[in-house]
Amino acid sequence: MNMSTKSILSKLISAEARAQAQDLLHFIDASPSPWHAVHSIEQRLLAQGFTQLQEAERWQLKAGGAHYVVRGGASIIAFKMGQKSLEETGFRMIGAHTDSPGLRLKTHAAHASDGLVRLGVEIYGGPILATFTDRDLSLAGRVNIRTSSGFDTRLIKFDQPLVRLPNLAIHMNREVNEQGLKLNKQTELPLLFGIAHEKLSAREQFLGHLAAALGVSAQEIMTYELNVFDTQQGTFWGAEQEFIANSQLDNLASCHAALTALLATDTPAATAICAFFDHEEVGSESAGGAGGSFAADVIDRLAISLGLDEEAQHCAAARSFFISADMAHAYQPNFPNAYEPNHHVMVNAGPVIKTNSNQRYSTTADTAARFMTLCESIGVPCQHYTHRTDLGCGSTIGPIIASRLGIASVDVGSPMWAMHSLRESAGVLDVGYMIAAMGAAFDS
Repeated sequence: MNMSTKSILSKLISAEARAQAQDLLHFIDASPSPWHAVHSIEQRLLAQGFTQLQEAERWQLKAGGAHYVVRGGASIIAFKMGQKSLEETGFRMIGAHTDSPGLRLKTHAAHASDGLVRLGVEIYGGPILATFTDRDLSLAGRVNIRTSSGFDTRLIKFDQPLVRLPNLAIHMNREVNEQGLKLNKQTELPLLFGIAHEKLSAREQFLGHLAAALGVSAQEIMTYELNVFDTQQGTFWGAEQEFIANSQLDNLASCHAALTALLATDTPAATAICAFFDHEEVGSESAGGAGGSFAADVIDRLAISLGLDEEAQHCAAARSFFISADMAHAYQPNFPNAYEPNHHVMVNAGPVIKTNSNQRYSTTADTAARFMTLCESIGVPCQHYTHRTDLGCGSTIGPIIASRLGIASVDVGSPMWAMHSLRESAGVLDVGYMIAAMGAAFDS
């Protein structure tokens, strides 16, 4: 980077851009599991006057209302009612996912061997396993506590490093730099937790640790879902501090952008919806996933509450627009052969429109043009990405939601490096660019 480029970049990265990026890092640091992510989203919604709706109760909605509903603890849909009729405008919806690939504890995780207590894990989605080694790891998620009336669910997060996956020394793995680090998923992934106790079983030691953190007895703990996370907080980096690094940029960066845009939208003409789903990384086929009924149920209830008949609902769907927001693969010059030659997506160069002819992404020529027009209207640059033909392409919630709701859809994302690593990187400017583009979508 020459001096003139550095000067231009310094001017582009305003105090507002840095504040938006810092807010994203704080959001991620507070959300080490999908259950924590929903809690973080919920707190921001409540602070802005949104009210919670319960699926088991009747809804009373009116123009200008701001509400949200949670399903399964890890999926949440928030919306602001439009000033104009749903039939006349349709809705503007942005979808993302709260889960990230990684490691989850097994149901009976703790076991002792060779004087140490280890915690067995399952692989969730498709993480880069080598990036979990030699990191300051900890646990976060939810625990169900027995009560007199059944059970109560509590969030739990250990801020200090609690577990570790030490690498094998190179003296015992001489080919690691040539062959890459390969870990047996069953025998070489259990995490080191502590020294085995002489009088307590490994399970008693582990449950006792959970119980102490929750202020209950070990006997009160019924079940848990615990995510392994990196305790290192997000940071800025680069010659001009123009990049950010953190876990879970895929896809909490998209959740943060959509939520920030929704909260900044005061009086939308069309009903504005943010839908954040669990289980995208494992196929979305769950009650709270994009493949379930959550989005359709909420939209149906919106229509019913507003008195729309079936014909009016079809009109609303035809006038609606859905943005599937997931992250995009930025060009990494050390690996040029991994990218389609004419589709090099650059960090800090704006939102990426993702296209795949086999409908791994939901983008069409029309919806791409619509998103481009939105970006142009507010002076935000945008880019285009297509995967190499000889490499398998990932997918998103876009095709799932588009097919289930029958609405026009585009797949977009912010460019990033090291997707599915425990430590991912992206650009400072792209945080604000995506927020602005989503805000324009809600106002359209």
